[in-house]
Amino acid sequence: MSDLLSDALQTAVYDRLSADSELASIVGAHVYDAVPAGPVPDLYVLIGEESVKDASDISGAGAVHDLSISVMSTANSFLVLKQAAATIWAALDATALVPSRGRVVGLWFRASQAKRSSAGQRKIDLKFRARLEA
Repeated sequence: MSDLLSDALQTAVYDRLSADSELASIVGAHVYDAVPAGPVPDLYVLIGEESVKDASDISGAGAVHDLSISVMSTANSFLVLKQAAATIWAALDATALVPSRGRVVGLWFRASQAKRSSAGQRKIDLKFRARLEA
């Protein structure tokens, strides 16, 4: 099964974050699943890497998805990034995601890490785990 539902999960995450008014009040319409071409905004959300492991069992096909969502900024402070990160967590925790295929059995926050690049950009990586059934 593995990647069978990856696109449906990514679309559900993207749709949820793009429609969240509280997140939009922080980052505007800057939620992406790929870094946009040309100049990037000073603050944006990037749906990033994902790894998938088969979790099928006797009851049917399933998979565990570990995914990353990053908040990126050129701001001098981590505060606005932390506010956006908390809002992302709340948006994904509010109600179950409904992908176009399959079913999300659970979605759990795993970890986060705030980083500063050598170029001065700030980044918070949020890690989530989702269990899906086909």
